[in-house]
Amino acid sequence: MKIAILSRNPNLYSTRRLVEAAETRGHEAYVIDHLKCNIELERKGPSIFYQDHYLSGFDAVIPRIGASVTFYGTAVVRQFEMMDVFSAVGSRGIVHSRDKLRSSQVLSKAGIGQPKTVFTNYSKNVQQVIKSAGGAPVILKLLEGTQGLGVVLAENETAAESVLEAFNGLKARVIVQEFIKEAKGADIRAFIVDGEVVGAMKRQGKEGEFRSNLHRGGSSSNIDLTDEEIEVAIRAAKAVGLGIAGVDMLQSERGPLVLEVNSSPGLEGIERTTHSDIAGKIIEYIERNVKNKQ
Repeated sequence: MKIAILSRNPNLYSTRRLVEAAETRGHEAYVIDHLKCNIELERKGPSIFYQDHYLSGFDAVIPRIGASVTFYGTAVVRQFEMMDVFSAVGSRGIVHSRDKLRSSQVLSKAGIGQPKTVFTNYSKNVQQVIKSAGGAPVILKLLEGTQGLGVVLAENETAAESVLEAFNGLKARVIVQEFIKEAKGADIRAFIVDGEVVGAMKRQGKEGEFRSNLHRGGSSSNIDLTDEEIEVAIRAAKAVGLGIAGVDMLQSERGPLVLEVNSSPGLEGIERTTHSDIAGKIIEYIERNVKNKQ
C-alpha cells in the first residue's frame, strides 16, 4: 500500500512511529505537509498538487491535523476522500471533535455520560449559568482550547462570575462545565482504533493542578478499564464518527464521564505508558479497510 501521513513535522514522535509501522509491514509511507497542498477542483475530478507534482496512487491517508489548522487540514482530508482514498480519520469526524460544543451535543444525543455542560450567547445572567452547571466550583473552557490551554477552574461563585463576565466581555466563546471533585485531578485516556480499545492510561495532574494533560506536567500510568469504561469510550468515538480516537474520561460517582473525544491523539504518551504498538494497530486497521474496498 501507498500511505500518505498528513503531518507538518516528520520528526514528531507520532509521525515517525506511523512511518516506521507502515514500512515494517511492507508499505510505502510519505509524510505530506497538508498546509502546502493545493486543492484543485474541476469537471474531470478533484486533485491535489503538492510541491512540484500531483499526488496520485495513494491507498490511504492518516490525518495528523493540528487544532489551529482544522479548516484547511480537513479540506485536504476531504479532497483525499473525494479521490476515493481511505482516510483513517474521516474529515467529518475531525470537524465534530474540534468543536467542543458540537461534540458535547452529539454525546448528549447518544446518551453518553459527561459533566453537565452549559453554553449561552454571552448571557448577562452569569449566576444562572453557573447554577445550571451545578454551582461553584466550575470549569470554564474556551471552545478552541487544546492541551489544557484555555481551561480555568473557578473555585467559588465570585471567581466564577468574574471569569465568565471577563470572557463574555472579550466575546470569547466558552462553555461552563460541572467540576467533578472525586476525580482528584486525574482522568483516563482510552485509545480507540476501529471500535476497540487498544490502550488506556490514567493521567494525574501535578500537585495543585486540576488539569491532567501530560503537556501540563502530568504523569501517566497503565490502567485496566472496567467494562463500563470500555463501552463508554467505544460508544463516544462512534458517536463523533471517528475510527481512531483518544477518548478522555473522568471516573465519577455516577460512572465514567466523557470530557473530550480527540481526533488526533498523540502516540508517545500512550505507547510509552502501555508498551503497546499502537501505531501498528493503526496500520492494521488501514490494511483491513483498504482490502475490503478492493
